[in-house]
Amino acid sequence: MPSIETLITFISISTFLCFLPGPDNLFILSQSAINGRKVGILITIGLCIGLAIHISLVSLGIAAMLRENAIAFEVIRIFGIIYLTYLAWGAFKAKPAFIQGSTDNFHDTKKLISKGILMNLSNPKIIIFFLAFLPQFTNKSTNIIPVSLQSLYLGMIFSIITFIVFSIISYLSGYLSEVISHKPEIQNILNKITALIFVVLAINLLISGGFA
Repeated sequence: MPSIETLITFISISTFLCFLPGPDNLFILSQSAINGRKVGILITIGLCIGLAIHISLVSLGIAAMLRENAIAFEVIRIFGIIYLTYLAWGAFKAKPAFIQGSTDNFHDTKKLISKGILMNLSNPKIIIFFLAFLPQFTNKSTNIIPVSLQSLYLGMIFSIITFIVFSIISYLSGYLSEVISHKPEIQNILNKITALIFVVLAINLLISGGFA
């Protein structure tokens, strides 16, 4: 297994990466601000489930096969572009939450978790990131624990860190929902920002074909 020093380094870098402004945590921030911290945490759960799936694929070696299969990668990439564009359109057309009457459907647990999972799985770049990131912290000199299990172990730690960091963001951003709950103009701006985030993600997938 990785040494204590390696684990400390891994946890430190992973925490730093999770706090860096990026599409996922900015989306969590905007959704928590508009709809409350519960929504942000449910989407976070979905994102982390998606991470766990990516990490499992890396550990099983399937990710390496995907990396060599350009057609499979392209299929996932195109699906990701379509799905992110769909999310961008939905966010762009979204109305202020309090105008929609009952928000039970919006706060449907399964739908929110599913959105987080699909957001994560629709980006094949994530699995390539783990292929490059996790092996740097594995101990290849030991014959007792396979590198695949070490990668799985480290990946699950990364998922837990992501959940903690994004939950903190959701909780803190949730306070904003109380401030803007009766300010539709601010909600509209945040919805447009959310749509822009998805558009940028879709464009990035569109122009960054391949594994570079």
